[in-house]
Amino acid sequence: MERQLDTTLRHDGDGGDIKWFVVVNPVAGSGCGLIDWPQISKLLRDNDIVCEPVFTEHKCHATELTVGAVNMGYRHIIVVGGDGTLHEVVNGLFIQTQVAPSDVTIAVIAVGTGNDWIRMYGIPKHYSEAIRAIKEGYTFLQDVAEVDYEESHFRQMRYMANVAGIGFDASVNHIYQHLKTKGRTGGGIYLWSMARAFFSYKSTGVKVWIDDRLIYNNLLFSIAIGIGKYNGGGMQQLPAAVADDGLLDITMIKPLHWWHMLFRLRRLFNGTIYSIGHVMHAQGSKIRIESSPEIPLEVDGEWLGVSPFEFRVQRQAVKVIVNKDFLRNTTKR
Repeated sequence: MERQLDTTLRHDGDGGDIKWFVVVNPVAGSGCGLIDWPQISKLLRDNDIVCEPVFTEHKCHATELTVGAVNMGYRHIIVVGGDGTLHEVVNGLFIQTQVAPSDVTIAVIAVGTGNDWIRMYGIPKHYSEAIRAIKEGYTFLQDVAEVDYEESHFRQMRYMANVAGIGFDASVNHIYQHLKTKGRTGGGIYLWSMARAFFSYKSTGVKVWIDDRLIYNNLLFSIAIGIGKYNGGGMQQLPAAVADDGLLDITMIKPLHWWHMLFRLRRLFNGTIYSIGHVMHAQGSKIRIESSPEIPLEVDGEWLGVSPFEFRVQRQAVKVIVNKDFLRNTTKR
């Protein structure tokens, strides 16, 4: 039985009362999705969570599986994967036409490498604790952004559940994904990717409009736009972001020297990035970005395309399972 807590938070009752469709990405977390699935499956059974697991087989397969699951009547989906798998599932919710996306509940058992989306909601990486959150059934209606971009000279659109990186951020992601495909693992490869990208990426002339008002027209090194606070494996590039306020946060970093980055690196992780003089912050419901030359884009850790970009927010558009402690903190806002 569902108990309404406020306009965005609710309790869905015991996880065993319903049947979950489980999207398992076997290659997430350098193969942890496959290796750890027997352990995760046992924990789900032990907690009386009835589910139907399906493994993804190729890129964007999670989107296809989500559309099929909703068409078959599933209204509860567990993502066993990383931020990229969640990105595909959220996009599937907006492609299907059977119900409103917010009529489907999404839960995440993180087996990825970055796992930034779960940080926002205090969902533990330990499987047993993540499954406990599913069992408790507390949910939150979060914002989602529509993202328009160019790919092969055609306009494309995706939905964003967490954070987009533009310019330097996207270049880091590109190097990072390349290293992963070559079998490199470990938390240090993201910092190594940052170092390589820093010395190869050049600041670009960028125009930024927020809610149709031009707020910046000059060189920029990096841009982050988000619903959530975290990206890059725990960096807080958007520490002021609130996931259900109907606003997109944008962090813009002006050109800077390597020593500025080196001696301020900890501020990227501790929520004090806006104390750096080269960093600007703004908010709005619509953001448009143009550049010369084109600059790259990654969304939720997925490399997509190039500028120009437009971001539009849909408020409280997707219902997600959250940790009970996040619920308590949110009700105190």
